Amino acid sequence: MTTQTIERPVVATSPRPSRRRHSGVEGAKARAGWLLLAPSLVHSVIFIAIPGLMAVYLSFTNARVAGQGDWIGLKNYLDLFQDAQFVNAVKNTLLYTIAVVPVALSLAVALGLNQKIPARGLFRTLFYIPVVTSTVAVAAVWLWIYNPAAGLGNQVLAFFGLARSGWLTDPDVALPALMVVGVWQGLGAKMIIYLAALQSISQDLIEAATLDGASRWQTFWNVTWPGLGPVHFFVLVTSIAGSFQVFDLIYVTTGGGPANATNVLTFDIFTNAFERLHIGYASAETVIMLVFVGILISLGRLSLRNREDL
Repeated sequence: MTTQTIERPVVATSPRPSRRRHSGVEGAKARAGWLLLAPSLVHSVIFIAIPGLMAVYLSFTNARVAGQGDWIGLKNYLDLFQDAQFVNAVKNTLLYTIAVVPVALSLAVALGLNQKIPARGLFRTLFYIPVVTSTVAVAAVWLWIYNPAAGLGNQVLAFFGLARSGWLTDPDVALPALMVVGVWQGLGAKMIIYLAALQSISQDLIEAATLDGASRWQTFWNVTWPGLGPVHFFVLVTSIAGSFQVFDLIYVTTGGGPANATNVLTFDIFTNAFERLHIGYASAETVIMLVFVGILISLGRLSLRNREDL
C-alpha cells in the first residue's frame, strides 16, 4: 500500500510591516511634536506654572518684598474676607464681568456683518480697531469723553436736555461708565471669532431649513447656534479671563476711585503687593481670583451644555 502525498497550494502572503520600523516612525513623530512644543512649554513653565505655585505657597506666609516670610497658614484668607476693601473689590469685579462678558451683542453684530450689506468690510474694521488699540490710548480718549467740563458725554446729555454727570468722579456712575468702555473695547474680538465661525456653517443646511418653512429664529436656534459649536465656550472663557484681568483701564482713568467705587481685584492685588508690600496677602487674593474665574467658567460650561456637546 502506497501513501500519496497531497501537496498543498502555496498561498502568497504580503510581507508584514516591521513593528520596529513602525514604532521608529511613531517615535520620530512624537519627538518632533515635543520639539515643536518645547518653546511654549518652557514659557508656560517659567512664566505660568512656577509663579502660580509660588503664589499659592506665598499665600500661606506673611512674606513681604524683601524676605521669604513666615508660615502663617490660613490667616491671610481669613483676613481677606474680613477686609471691606477686598469684599468691595470682589463685588466690583463680578459686576464688571457680568456687564462685559455677555456675548449676545457680539453675536448680533457678527450676524449683521455676515450679511451682504454695503461697506461690510469697513464696518468690520471699525468694530475691530478698539481691540488692537492700546488700552492706555483708549483710556485717554474716554477720559476726554467723560470730562465733566467739556467732554463729549456731557455735551450729548445737554443736547437731550439732561443734567450733566460727573462720570468718573461720581461713585454711583464711575463703574458703569467703565463698563461701557469695556464692552466697547472687547466687542470686536468676540465679533471676529463669531464671524469666522458663522462663515464655516454650511449654507446648504440654512437653505434646507428655509425650504422646510423654518422662520429666521427657528433657523438660528436649530441650525446656526448648534453650528457654532465650541466657539461659545471659547468666547466665554476668554471673555471671563479678560474681564478679571482689567487693570490698565482702571489705573489710567480712576486709580480705583472715587471712594473705591472702581477698585477691582487686580488693582487691589497691585496695591497690596507693590504699594503696601504685602506679598503674602496679595498672593492670597490672586489665588481667590483664580478660584472665582474657575467657578464662573464652570457655570458657563454647564449653561451651554444643554445646547451643545463640549
